[in-house]
Amino acid sequence: MPFTVYLDQDHLVCLKWRFDHLQGNIAFKLIVNTTGWVGFGLSPNGGMKGSDIVIGGLGPSGSYFTDRYATGNSVPLVDTQQSYTLLSLNETQGQTIMTFQRSIQACDDQDFHITAQPIKLIYAYGTTDEITYHGARRGTKEVNLLNYMPRTSLPNLNYLSATVDNITIPPIHTYYHCKVMNFPNLNTKHHIYQIEPVIEHHDIVRHMLLYSCPSFVTQPRDKPCYMGDMGDPCFGVVAAWAVGGGVFELPENVGIPVGGGDSDTYYRLEIHYNNPNLVAGKTDSSGLRLHYTAQLRQHDVGILSTGLLLSDHMEYRIPPNAPQFHTYGICNTTLFPQFVNPVPDLQVFAVMLHTHLAGRKVRVGHYRNGQQIDFLGLDENYNFEIQQIVSLGNIKNIKQDDELAVECTYSTVNRTGITKMGLATTDEMCLAFLFYYPAIKITSCISHPNTMSLSNTSYQMSEETTSDLDEIAEYQSLLNSLPQIQLISDDHNFTFYENGIIREMMKTPTVTCQSNNALSRLYTPWTMNPAGIMLLLLWIAIM
Repeated sequence: MPFTVYLDQDHLVCLKWRFDHLQGNIAFKLIVNTTGWVGFGLSPNGGMKGSDIVIGGLGPSGSYFTDRYATGNSVPLVDTQQSYTLLSLNETQGQTIMTFQRSIQACDDQDFHITAQPIKLIYAYGTTDEITYHGARRGTKEVNLLNYMPRTSLPNLNYLSATVDNITIPPIHTYYHCKVMNFPNLNTKHHIYQIEPVIEHHDIVRHMLLYSCPSFVTQPRDKPCYMGDMGDPCFGVVAAWAVGGGVFELPENVGIPVGGGDSDTYYRLEIHYNNPNLVAGKTDSSGLRLHYTAQLRQHDVGILSTGLLLSDHMEYRIPPNAPQFHTYGICNTTLFPQFVNPVPDLQVFAVMLHTHLAGRKVRVGHYRNGQQIDFLGLDENYNFEIQQIVSLGNIKNIKQDDELAVECTYSTVNRTGITKMGLATTDEMCLAFLFYYPAIKITSCISHPNTMSLSNTSYQMSEETTSDLDEIAEYQSLLNSLPQIQLISDDHNFTFYENGIIREMMKTPTVTCQSNNALSRLYTPWTMNPAGIMLLLLWIAIM
């Protein structure tokens, strides 16, 4: 369970949990320093009245566990409908450990509906298995269960600053600025545990990415990028922020490595400015603060860039008047051993999804043995103004030979011209940044359809195109049938692989709340038919 919080100051009551929005359930593990009964509840105000409570323990006759509700400051009543399911209950070394789960949605009016807002959690316990008044053995703590952000308290609040310094933003619609720098020398390895944005002008700063550079990059640089040149070959994402995001704190067992043997590494800060009013003379000093500690965590974090490869050679156009248009980028981890051997299982714990203004949905499918087994990321109501690093709620395990597919859905019903894939806010992108551990040296696993073959078809997309729905459907089907050219890279090398395919992606599951947690998931798959064409794509910088 990826989340942990102590509900009391003396660390006698520990709560761990995980959740799965797709299955619609949340699981808890309550660990209490007692061999008597234990109780846990969700309260509207921090008190007993109106609380949704479970009580359990391991007594002389075995385990006991009930779903209850409180009408006042008295023993909670047993629910008519038992909405919690006991998963395990045992005593060890003077502790009672109770694991249970329920629907995220409230199943009846005696249950508390869990939302992505802070909830007051209450606890109580006894010293025996007789459920009587708890006395002082109780407490309350407010926690956001579905959007938990730990707050690390460390004695030395050190941070690395990756910011630009009073750069002038030119009066053009889209401007990218890149600053290559190295950090103060850290002789030993440290861990970054928190990424804090420093935004001077929220109206023009769209996204910021910090990349690590290969060892042959040894000089600083501070100037425009993607302005007719490739820019620096630094594409290993270390930290990310996009408009609407806030401070992101990593789970307590992981950190982004910095310093030590990599103390001479250079980093590239990339900032995308959007200046639609063509304001002249504005200066900016935005960037990122990377809070770090010498107290190393258990695992090194890596960030894998997945999705659709951007290229000036890509004849990929989104037609106007499209209520729903899909793009895809794939990643086949079968190819990873050519970069890393052996390949460990990658434990994905968070994701940041990224499109531009036409984006409406983003989904990251996870496949094993040719069949989809899960979603690694999912946003059915994508909002360009609110792009955050989102915890998945549980750990998703990518094994060698698994495949990933990033699907972006766009709406261009209010556009009269085509939308191209590109760097401007009015262009489009389709990317997913996967936060995982243990870190491996692969930085990107992205793809692009072989659109060069479109020149041999009867359907062409140009600036003058005015598409009806039948033409849009024909073009969508044509793009989906093209083979995918995959690009896999690390800090020093990249390789293209031909003939990747877009696999069938299931519909997003619909969850029905049931009292016994037997949540129904409804899938109606739709199919794409890949065809085989080969092309060697020229390397071009992504993002």
